[in-house]
Amino acid sequence: MRTRMLGALAALALLVPVLAEAHHGWRWTTGGNIELTGIIQDAQLGNPHGVLSVDADGESWTVEVGQPWRNDRAGLKAGDLAPGVEIRAIGEPSAEPEKRRMKVERLFIGEREYVLYPNRD
Repeated sequence: MRTRMLGALAALALLVPVLAEAHHGWRWTTGGNIELTGIIQDAQLGNPHGVLSVDADGESWTVEVGQPWRNDRAGLKAGDLAPGVEIRAIGEPSAEPEKRRMKVERLFIGEREYVLYPNRD
């Protein structure tokens, strides 16, 4: 019984980082960049990362921004990512285009650029 439990715990310990990477990593993206311009409809900011609902030419996109500390480091302030704000986002889209989802690397509000993932270029 103890051997089975230790084996199960070892398997779980190996599986947890894989699941975390699958959600928080870049594996679900294409590896290439697109540019998306639209109006924020909804913003859920916080951990593990912020998620925006953006209307881009009548299509609803899910746009993932950084964790709170990453957004702060990029210079984003409270209220910058609010409903009604127009953004231009550059980042990696989902490998499943029908999901209309992207992970932002750089974000523009007006002429101001916010670099969320500086090492992704």
